[in-house]
Amino acid sequence: MSENEGSRSKGSRAAERRLVPLSVWLCSDTAPRTSKAKESPCATDAVCGWHHRAVGLELARHLIDACTRPGGVVTDVFTISETVLVAAAEMGRLGIGCVPRLPVAQHLVGRLRQELSAAQRAGVRLRPHGPHELRDALLGFAGRVELLIAALPPYPGSGQPVNPALVTCPLCRAERSTLSAPQLGRFLEDARHVLAPGGHLAVITTARHERGRLVDLAPGIIRRAAGAGLAYIQHVIAVRVPVEGDALVVQPGPAELAQLRHAQSAELPPVASVHADVLLFTRTG
Repeated sequence: MSENEGSRSKGSRAAERRLVPLSVWLCSDTAPRTSKAKESPCATDAVCGWHHRAVGLELARHLIDACTRPGGVVTDVFTISETVLVAAAEMGRLGIGCVPRLPVAQHLVGRLRQELSAAQRAGVRLRPHGPHELRDALLGFAGRVELLIAALPPYPGSGQPVNPALVTCPLCRAERSTLSAPQLGRFLEDARHVLAPGGHLAVITTARHERGRLVDLAPGIIRRAAGAGLAYIQHVIAVRVPVEGDALVVQPGPAELAQLRHAQSAELPPVASVHADVLLFTRTG
């Protein structure tokens, strides 16, 4: 084999390793974080489990490391926690969060002051726009964004409290941003517009239960993304719980424990979230 052939062969093998169509990332946030400021009413433990887990810190770091370079622009489209912005700032990227609701923005400002130094906070931007206003949110950054992270709510409009006075989570008290089917198509077109050539969109989702059926959102999102000019390149299974040997360590919270059934009950068992599906797309031209 000639030297050139050997180089091409090594390059092909490297490309194959980078483009594995299905990957598993271990993304459990087990290490406790210490705040850089005194505890405040915006403490993370006041946030409900769904909001706290939507995009974990380890998943955010994996995505930023794999899809961006130092100094690149990272945007969290459904900003409901500080994790993506904190990870971006700590890794030397510019982090932009789309936060259309004032209570959520106030909560995030408090969290960012706890987690980041003043110099790091200079690399964070909060924009008062929802996911259907992506072009307005990223005005001035069109064609420059290296990574868009979109953690879709598990159900459109889900989680709206009946009595907000009884809800302690500051994010549940605020109306959640959602995307209807027509808005999803527009969002994907806008995502291609703001992404840099070769930039990535990471859509994070989970399956839904609808009328007794398990509904997988991925095929529909992939079809719509292809129509918007985004190439589907990888499916990542992000494991959110610790792994010990060959077992997943699932630790149910109070809500899950309250749903426990008798072993011989005909009711469905409680559902524990142990992983998220990450669909990676890229702008090719």
